[in-house]
Amino acid sequence: MTPTDAWTTIDDLDALVAVIGEPLPAARAKTRAALLPIDREWLAASPFCVLATTGPAGADASPKGDPAGRLVHVLDDRTIALAERPGNRRADGYRNILEDPRVGLLFVIPGRGDTLRVNGHARLVRDAPFFDDMVVKGHRPQLAVVVDIDEVFHHCSKAFLRSQLWQPESWHPDALPRRAVIAQQCERPDTPLEELDAYYDIANYSRGLY
Repeated sequence: MTPTDAWTTIDDLDALVAVIGEPLPAARAKTRAALLPIDREWLAASPFCVLATTGPAGADASPKGDPAGRLVHVLDDRTIALAERPGNRRADGYRNILEDPRVGLLFVIPGRGDTLRVNGHARLVRDAPFFDDMVVKGHRPQLAVVVDIDEVFHHCSKAFLRSQLWQPESWHPDALPRRAVIAQQCERPDTPLEELDAYYDIANYSRGLY
């Protein structure tokens, strides 16, 4: 454990403002309570988002992905729905929503540094007519997360520029062991590596997406 007695911590809002300052008026005022047409276009073009929740067991951030146009269904200017697909059944975020409906979402478009943020209150829906509009490869969603929007705003690209996320020359996917090796080390130590390699093979793994 790293000693913390020499740390200078921030424990209240005044101390935080003293370090980072107050937001500029334009940044403070950019949040909206409803979607604009450009926000709808963004949601239709986004194939990936991160859903943040919190509950009794703690916070959770879960990635969600689908083809652009199928990830999000806009019900109206204050309501959106995200499809759920087959997964590992942990459902950490969904368990959180049942306890605390507050959610935050970050919608990403590959190649762009700016993002769209949506904060609101969520509920889980088992079935609804709009599920027909979120069918992918013949499969309707298992359920949907319906979010009543509290605020929506566009976020600048500085984090993506700093990380060089979309610059292929910065990518080093082989800097870490392949997924099968990580799974054996962290999750399934008694499973032969050959079996894990077969399980995580892209061609095989992709069969269970829907």
